[in-house]
Amino acid sequence: MGKTPVRMKAVVYSLSPFQQKVMPGLWKDLTTKIHHKVSDNWLSATLLLGPLIGTYSCSISCLSFALFMCFGLLSLR
Repeated sequence: MGKTPVRMKAVVYSLSPFQQKVMPGLWKDLTTKIHHKVSDNWLSATLLLGPLIGTYSCSISCLSFALFMCFGLLSLR
């Protein structure tokens, strides 16, 4: 019971040479698409990028101060 062989068909999907011009449409007018996304969502972008840039600049500032204090004072001795 249940041991009879079943024939299966293999299905292969591929793009024909005539349909391979689909992909360049994704990159067409990329700058315009980005501009529209940013201009439509400028508040969300500001609320996302503001804290990220602030945190990065603060950490770089603190790191440079710590390196100055560590190596700057060692060179004075």
